[in-house]
Amino acid sequence: MNQDKIKAAAAALRQARATRVAIPRISEQFGIQGADEAYAVARCNTMLDLAEGRRVVGKKIGLTSQAVQQQLGVGQPDYGVLFADMEFLSGSEVPASRLIQPKAEGEIAFVVGRDLDGESLSWGRFLHGLEYALPAIEIVDSAIQDWKLTLVDTVADNASCGLYVLGLEPRAIGTVDFALAGMDFRKNGHTASVGSGVACLGNPLLAAYWLAGTMQQLGDPLKAGDVILSGALGPMFPFLAGDHLHLSIAGLGSVDCRTA
Repeated sequence: MNQDKIKAAAAALRQARATRVAIPRISEQFGIQGADEAYAVARCNTMLDLAEGRRVVGKKIGLTSQAVQQQLGVGQPDYGVLFADMEFLSGSEVPASRLIQPKAEGEIAFVVGRDLDGESLSWGRFLHGLEYALPAIEIVDSAIQDWKLTLVDTVADNASCGLYVLGLEPRAIGTVDFALAGMDFRKNGHTASVGSGVACLGNPLLAAYWLAGTMQQLGDPLKAGDVILSGALGPMFPFLAGDHLHLSIAGLGSVDCRTA
């Protein structure tokens, strides 16, 4: 793996985020090829973020839609890092000034109650390790011009993660049918996206299980208190500063925010 091109691609993405100016595909500009090199670019920026004092509080899952996977020619999701300064709570004013070309997705978030480490992670042990579920708005944001992404570009750009907003009423894991949970996501009072849990790998729990197993295999297991954004329940949509977003998910309640 050519470390010079990894560092150059990471620096370009970092500059794009800092100046909020989108750039051409780093896959083409720097010759980044395949998921391994893309994750190496993302890790490079994560290490710089940690050195600057940012704190990891969880992970997000992307590419949970089969249609999107087919479009990008992949057979599994991807993941990115959630930092503490990305998190907002329902009712907050979210700063659009931190974003480049944001879009919103309705998701189910899980809160890890017990460390998901060790040599093996069975389905039972995974479920035992989840504490709560919450409705969540993920504000995805790409540093790549016009959202013209390849798999490599979104993985390298921390899975296109921008900010996220969590609901205030956690539900116990066993009280919700996540696959059948219907979503109504509104912008300024008008429905902008609808969907359900089945659109997220068939069940958001399966997406979270994939992530937990992947992170364990990579030696970076999910820990108690981590937040998992499990993937979109329906299509994402763009919004502008001043818009009001309100997400309702059956069995989980609602979450809302205003952008400024």
